[in-house]
Amino acid sequence: MDTRELSVVAGSFIGFQLFFSGVSPLVSSALTEGYGKLPPHKLNEWNSRLVSTVHALIVGLFCLYILWFDDAVNADPVWGDPNLVKLNVAITCGYLLYDLLLLACNWSTMGDSFFVCHHLAALYAYGYVLTRGVLPYFANFRLISELSTPFVNQRWFFDVLAYPRSHRLVVANGVAMAVAFFLVRIAVMPPYWAKVFGTFGTPAFERLGLGAQVAWIVSCVCLDILNVVWMYKIARGCYKVITGSGSKKKGSKAQPNHVNNHTD
Repeated sequence: MDTRELSVVAGSFIGFQLFFSGVSPLVSSALTEGYGKLPPHKLNEWNSRLVSTVHALIVGLFCLYILWFDDAVNADPVWGDPNLVKLNVAITCGYLLYDLLLLACNWSTMGDSFFVCHHLAALYAYGYVLTRGVLPYFANFRLISELSTPFVNQRWFFDVLAYPRSHRLVVANGVAMAVAFFLVRIAVMPPYWAKVFGTFGTPAFERLGLGAQVAWIVSCVCLDILNVVWMYKIARGCYKVITGSGSKKKGSKAQPNHVNNHTD
């Protein structure tokens, strides 16, 4: 891994940690009075999700730029010039390391084995991109999934601020979340895997070696299984919001939200 990528990973890790501990509390307090009324463990998750939203917007928009304008990567998805992709992946790796540390330090209230597996699978695959510069198109394409994350986080913000499930903003965000999640995580599966299968047996694919091939395919299969599980939960929740069958009864406690805020 080049010094530039190491610096970006470290800078991303430190930057997101500083945003979590310093920027998010200030911004959130200014935006809503409800932030200061939350218990400590909810404050941690609030700050975590705001960091997640910032990360998602950065890498998601950068991903689209690369897909639209990086001709070298689009022309050769396996061995194209990975310069911009490695920057985007390095930002994400720094975020994933920050988030793993946050989960470990707050495991009793925020820990979830799904997301540990998710993060480790992503880091394993992205490690090949950073160290060998391989599969730039596919690594970048996976990051398009981040564009659904702000809607997922906004759903949690509404919930913790006790917005009624029938509120028009909650309903609108729920529908937008389901649509965005489907478009950037589920609908993209067929074209993505068609592109993957199209490389099988080619000289470019053989050059990767068994280690990179296994890391690429296995991690993508694991991540897509998780995406299908999350899509099911989101679709079920969206249906309940639209039909009103999921409205909270007076005095009932909010159910834990297992559709979290993390990245592919």
